[in-house]
Amino acid sequence: MSNRRTDRMRHVLSLLRDRGEVGSAVLCAELGVSVATLRRDLAELEEQGLLVRTHGGARALDPSGSEIPVRLRDHRMLAIKRRIAQHAAALIPAGPHAVALTGGITTGEVARALRGRPHITVVTNSLTIAADCAVDAHMKVIATGGLVRGNTLEAVGPMSEHAFQVITVGTAVLGADGMSAEIGATTFDEAEARTAIAMAANAQRVIVAVDGSKIGKVTLAKMVSPRQIHHLVTDSTADRQQVDGIAAAGVHVHVVDVGED
Repeated sequence: MSNRRTDRMRHVLSLLRDRGEVGSAVLCAELGVSVATLRRDLAELEEQGLLVRTHGGARALDPSGSEIPVRLRDHRMLAIKRRIAQHAAALIPAGPHAVALTGGITTGEVARALRGRPHITVVTNSLTIAADCAVDAHMKVIATGGLVRGNTLEAVGPMSEHAFQVITVGTAVLGADGMSAEIGATTFDEAEARTAIAMAANAQRVIVAVDGSKIGKVTLAKMVSPRQIHHLVTDSTADRQQVDGIAAAGVHVHVVDVGED
């Protein structure tokens, strides 16, 4: 799939997430495409179970809390996420250490930053992170079982939760869809949240690694409250008032500068 088409599909899903239902004429105008092109995009998105086509356009399956699938997410922020991840990885002590990771682009970059370190054990419910780490001879990789969500390629459910309940790790690194001073780290999916709760409960310390766009947002399902978080790593685009509030709650906040060098 071309980058241009991926961008269009992501834009469609974002519009539906914000508005619930959008007409074809509005979608064509927003995307700058023909009716035929829009029809093909909507048909593919419907086939993937990401929206419902209506007589006059399309509507979201779950406008209250749907997320954009990982394969369609905007990877143009990768450089920022990588810098956040590298800072988070630097907080993990040298020597034998077990690290639990939720799925996501930023946590995947944390895993990559840890590659080559001796005596690192990675425990994850993310199929992509497990596969990425398994090729590194230095790493011991434990992948949890469970039901795999197509949007995020994460295993969730009782099997995954039980795995984290019986494994104690030194550090849990959580990605999130929202991070606020009032609520803490949240995600769109309740099952993913339950898995993250189990992961964090058996970790000696918790790091939340999110880009600045997530700061101040609250999504459907809570993972950890601010008092459960030891470190937050974000970037300088984050809302300053929220960052200060999170720090006031006792979280050690690390802000990575993403301004021009």
